[in-house]
Amino acid sequence: MKKIVFAFSTLLATMVAAHAQTPATAAAPVRFLAGAGFSGGGDELATASYTNGDSQDIRAGKGLYLTAGAEYRVSPQVSVQATVNFHIDDTNADNGSIRFRRFPVEVLGYYHINTQWRVGGGVRYINGAKLTSSGAAAGLDTKFDNSTGAVLEAEYFWTPNFGMKMRYVNETFKARGYEDAKGNHVGISGNYYF
Repeated sequence: MKKIVFAFSTLLATMVAAHAQTPATAAAPVRFLAGAGFSGGGDELATASYTNGDSQDIRAGKGLYLTAGAEYRVSPQVSVQATVNFHIDDTNADNGSIRFRRFPVEVLGYYHINTQWRVGGGVRYINGAKLTSSGAAAGLDTKFDNSTGAVLEAEYFWTPNFGMKMRYVNETFKARGYEDAKGNHVGISGNYYF
């Protein structure tokens, strides 16, 4: 997990540095984006208990997420964005680990209130949702069905190329022999547009 975050951060920093050396031009109708954020919420899927008495819950809506995609500016007030995401909540110890990961694909539409604020929403297709465990926590492995959810967002642009998002996601994870798990969550993220 640390290697993924490091590689993604390095890629994002390289893109930011490269863009900073490019002269400003008129806004292009198509822009690419990369970002990262954190979310909290959802039903408890598992709990890791440590020998020092601490514990950590793995939740259906909690974790780190990385995103990459593109957006198209339909008009000055309307844009459409499509992204591929990696969303993970995990815990590791010397004697075992628990991880819940999923690969959401999102298509969102936005209304631009002004040059700094936009609001929007859309659909989220969750693929490859899986709870895995190892070591002392072994035996929790569950593969969830692919599903769809809904997203509502507000984004504030600090600069034309950097925005911060607040979002709410409504989703449910289902698996045979497993009680339905609500993955509803709120999240905050930063996106770089280039």
